[in-house]
Amino acid sequence: METEGQAQGGSQSHDPEFPERFRAFMRTGWHDTTLDVAPRVEAPDHAKRRAELSAAFPGETLIIPAGVERVRSNDTNHAFRPGTEHVWLTGEHDPEAVLVMRPTGGGHDATLYVRPRSPRDTDEFFTDRNHGELWIGRRHTLAEKATELQLHTAHLDELGAALDDSAPGRTRVLRGFDPSVDERVRAAAPERDQELAWTLSELRLVKDAWELEQLQDAIDATVRGFEDAARALPADRPVSERLVEGVFGLRARHDGNDVGYGSIVGGGAHAAILHWTRNDGHTRPGDLLLMDMGVENRNLYTADVTRTVPVSGTFTPLQREVYEIVYRAQQAGIDTIRPGVAFDDVHQACMRALAEGLASLGVLPVSVDEAMDKEAILYRRWTLHGFGHMLGLDVHDCAHARKERYREGHLEAGYVLTVEPGLYFQPEDELVPAELRGLAVRIEDDVLVTPTGARNLSDGLPRAAADVESWLAARRSEEYRLP
Repeated sequence: METEGQAQGGSQSHDPEFPERFRAFMRTGWHDTTLDVAPRVEAPDHAKRRAELSAAFPGETLIIPAGVERVRSNDTNHAFRPGTEHVWLTGEHDPEAVLVMRPTGGGHDATLYVRPRSPRDTDEFFTDRNHGELWIGRRHTLAEKATELQLHTAHLDELGAALDDSAPGRTRVLRGFDPSVDERVRAAAPERDQELAWTLSELRLVKDAWELEQLQDAIDATVRGFEDAARALPADRPVSERLVEGVFGLRARHDGNDVGYGSIVGGGAHAAILHWTRNDGHTRPGDLLLMDMGVENRNLYTADVTRTVPVSGTFTPLQREVYEIVYRAQQAGIDTIRPGVAFDDVHQACMRALAEGLASLGVLPVSVDEAMDKEAILYRRWTLHGFGHMLGLDVHDCAHARKERYREGHLEAGYVLTVEPGLYFQPEDELVPAELRGLAVRIEDDVLVTPTGARNLSDGLPRAAADVESWLAARRSEEYRLP
């Protein structure tokens, strides 16, 4: 990558010192350009969401930052991903932006403070590697940003005065995203800011029609990514788990923004590691391969899908038996989902099916009922995690919601959640037969709670064992091509 230029607020040893004659030369000979921008189709949805937040906190100033870029190494940053709540309220994706909602007699006025296009009356546009137009590309002007987002905008330089003008005790900040905002607006009472965080999470539980379109878009791209991975997966020789990860990642970057989370690609015993993201092993004929992957689409909504496939193309009898247990557990959970059902009821449906399957394998040391007792839950040795989680802009969406609205709450139409039971037999587990050790299966789908039940949004990928085998064979008969 290019390394020349000067960083704002300081320089690196490899930065040149531009002479004034060069600077004067660079300031001349540029013509102006304008972007042909139009209001985003989702802008009215963002306005409705701000109105919901306004109604929750009448008479109070609300501050929701997008976040700032974070250092990866020295003067290189991680790819920026804006804060979920900020995106949900504004649609803004740029770093440093801050939404300030000020109370009025009838609600709130919203202003988005952003860093606009580099001006030509300073040297920023060619000397500032962090913000200069010749370094990172053209940003919108304030007018262009306002047109696109249908939101009043102001220069980021004016934010400090706006924050200083916030009334103590009547201001709430979504903290942890922008250190300068956190420092400037001292917390009068931490619980007040925490209430803002959980309110935003709970407002996001029900997805509107546009959000469901985004989730389906992300899921459809994920299906294509799994198909790519299957085409690139040989049946007769090992390949790196990172090859599979990379093939899927190419689809994610081509069809979306990126992967929604670190892809989990576990061959053999690696599949028994719940969050295996090192992906530095290899597939092996005869083993199972667990792939937990999701595309984050261009509007930052993410899918979260898992499939476990037989590398050789056909499940062994024991692999199929374990797979069928997990499949039955997942179907039991999906069949339970409908509005008004307790979140825990879905969990219990999945877990009982798993416990019954463990009993049929001769693994449970006690009866199914005793294993399911909440003071014992002995079956959890071989599954550990719950049945699933909410899904949306975050892969573990609405995570700050109060437990009485989430884990201890009831489902509502418009919720989207994963159903992902699994069984994991660790290689070192002496309480299971040797032939089970190192075998693991998880099946995960993204499910919408409808007014009458449930709809599997990721049913573009097969789940039943025989269908998985047929799907894998069909994909392998196709030549892998770049997206």
